Amino acid sequence: MTGRGNPPEGSPSGASDDDELRATVFDETFVRDARLQEFSARERLEDHRETPVRPLPESAVRRLPTTRRPTGQGLLLMLLIVLAFGAAIWMGVSTPYQEPVVRPAEPLRAAVVPLAPRGAVPGSDPADLFENSPAARFDIGAEGIVLPAAERTTRFSPEQVLAALTMAKTYVVESSLSPQVLTGGAEEPVRALLTPAQHQQFDRSMRSPAADGRHLATGWLVRFDAARVELADPGVRVRGTLHVVQSGEDALEVTADHVLVYALRPADAPPGQEASLFTVRRELRMHFDRADLRERRLSVEHSLTQAGPLPCGGAVHDRLRPLLAGEDADRASETDPYAQGRGSAALCGVLAPSAQPVLPG
Repeated sequence: MTGRGNPPEGSPSGASDDDELRATVFDETFVRDARLQEFSARERLEDHRETPVRPLPESAVRRLPTTRRPTGQGLLLMLLIVLAFGAAIWMGVSTPYQEPVVRPAEPLRAAVVPLAPRGAVPGSDPADLFENSPAARFDIGAEGIVLPAAERTTRFSPEQVLAALTMAKTYVVESSLSPQVLTGGAEEPVRALLTPAQHQQFDRSMRSPAADGRHLATGWLVRFDAARVELADPGVRVRGTLHVVQSGEDALEVTADHVLVYALRPADAPPGQEASLFTVRRELRMHFDRADLRERRLSVEHSLTQAGPLPCGGAVHDRLRPLLAGEDADRASETDPYAQGRGSAALCGVLAPSAQPVLPG
C-alpha cells in the first residue's frame, strides 16, 4: 500500500497531511503496541480464524478519560454564577416591590349658608324671571359647565387631566342638575361617582343628616323638599368654572365653582301659578388619585353652598325649603355664643336685591 495520495490539483484548501495529524500525539509505547500482528498460515488453518490479525493486548489500549476535571478558571466562574444567583434571590426577598402609598380619602367637610331676602320674593312666569335676572345670559343645564383646556402637569398627562375634569363635570351635573336628584329623592347617581372610602359617610348623611359639618345631605347634593316645591322649568341656568391643579406627587385636585338658578313653584300648583327663582352658589373641591382616574371615581373633600331665598334659622342640612313667590323672611335666627354643646353657630346671609329678578312695572 502506498498510502493515501493527494489529487492531481494538490491538497484541497491548502491542507496537508501534517495538518490533519497535528492534533494526534503518538508516543513510543503506543506505536510499538499498535503494530499489526498477523497470524501465520498454519495458525489460521488450525484455528479456522476469519480475522487475520491478533487482538491487541489490553495494556496497549490507551484509555481516554471519560470526564474532564474543571480547571481553576472554571471553578471560579461557577462560584461567581452561584454567588450572583444567590444575591438576586436575597435582594428579591429583602426588598420586594411596593406600590405607591395611596392617601386615604379625606372626609367631606361641608357648609350651607342660607341667604334671606329683603322683602317679598318676586314671582312671575319662568321665562320672564330668567330674562329679567342676572341669569339671563347663562347657559342651560350641562352646557353651562365648560371644561377648560387639559394641560399636562409635572406628573399627569393631558389625558389624565381631561379624565379628572370630565368626572368633576359629571359630578356637578348629577348632584345639581338631575331632576331625579333635585326633587325625586334619588341618591344612587351621586353615590356611584364617589370613592368607596366615602360611601359610609355619604350613606349616613342621607340616612341621618346632621348640621355638624360632616353629615349634611345638602353638602353632597342639591335637593329640595318635594312636599313643598317642584321645578317650574326643567332648564336650570348655569355658569361657572372648573380649575385643576396637581396636589402633591400623585393626585389631581379639581375645584368647581358654579352659580345655578332654578325656577320653582309650589308643589301641585294649579296652572298659571307664579314661579320664583332660587339661586345656589356651589363650590366643590374634588380629589383624584391614580386609582380614582382608572376606576372613574372621586372624593369630595370640601363643599360650600350659599343658597336663597331661604329663611334664616331653617333646617338646611337635610333638604332646601325655599321661600316662594310673595313670601318673605321673618327674621334672623338667634345665636347664643354662651350656649354649650350646640355645635356650630347658625350662619345666615342677606340675599342682595341685585341677585333677584327686577320685573317691569
